Amino acid sequence: MGSACSSRLCRLETNPFQIIEPAWEPFFGDADAAIDWRLLSWGGVLIDDRPIDQMLLPCAGGCIPALDDPQVTDAAGGSWLDDDRLVFGVVLNGEARAYPKHMMEVHEMVNDTPGGRRIGIPYCTLCGSAQAYFADIVPAGFETIELRTSGLLSRSNKVMFDLHTFSVFDTFLGDALSGPLQDEGYVLEMVTVVTSTWGDWKAAHPETTILLEDGGLGRTYSLDPLGGRDDNGPIFPVGAVDPRLPVQESVLGIVTADGIAVAFLVAQARSVLGSGGDVALEGVRLVADGGGLRAELDDGTPLASHESFWFAWSQFEPDTLVWTPLS
Repeated sequence: MGSACSSRLCRLETNPFQIIEPAWEPFFGDADAAIDWRLLSWGGVLIDDRPIDQMLLPCAGGCIPALDDPQVTDAAGGSWLDDDRLVFGVVLNGEARAYPKHMMEVHEMVNDTPGGRRIGIPYCTLCGSAQAYFADIVPAGFETIELRTSGLLSRSNKVMFDLHTFSVFDTFLGDALSGPLQDEGYVLEMVTVVTSTWGDWKAAHPETTILLEDGGLGRTYSLDPLGGRDDNGPIFPVGAVDPRLPVQESVLGIVTADGIAVAFLVAQARSVLGSGGDVALEGVRLVADGGGLRAELDDGTPLASHESFWFAWSQFEPDTLVWTPLS
């Protein structure tokens, strides 16, 4: 979402966004917000600001509805999903859980508690990026964070916010960019998300749980709710595109404790690992997990990682190093 910008050009005296959705006023009304408003665009939907006790009600005017505390079943109960379908896998405190991609395409945000840890999982369909953040590590005096989708985009990346404080977050980096949580200098801690087929995930994690077919909502989910909408590149404005890779090349991104960003080409990395080779750069190595990838240091210490399209990763981590099979 960008760094702070003091120029009046970064803000709008007469704000057309608030004409579309008055509930965005807290985002634009924070004079200290570290958001370059010139990078914003409207995704065509309104804010999901439904109170927690009304999450089963539809959004007035239409929103992308978060899914809170989805009901789950064991791997055997997940036979409703074909083995070749994609899931986003998370493991916390030894408990694995799979979130089917086609359901995430509908909700784009899940708040859940696998392994006894509260997390928020935004999925930006436009960026090909499912991420997860701890929501139960908060400054003193604040409630556990409940993430929601605003309906706004920044460089084709979804703009998310905390329902309790209306603090905006950089969805890609986890930084609080406005509101009370920005005043606290708060940054969400990232959790590894593995993109895998369901068959490979449950083979690697036989004790996994998976969301119920109806999400616990009694609804029906299309297996292709987007209808190929994003297959031909970004459909909303993005920043300057790094030409090193195609815009929709899938990469696994990691930022080390030293602040070094590394991007691994997913298809090539899987091929090398499948042939018994090593995939490593800057002290980071990849390991197979189900049908997907995760990252760790050379000594086995896990590193938070997730997949995304190259155009998104490179915009938010412009100094990233890139691993290729020749690295």
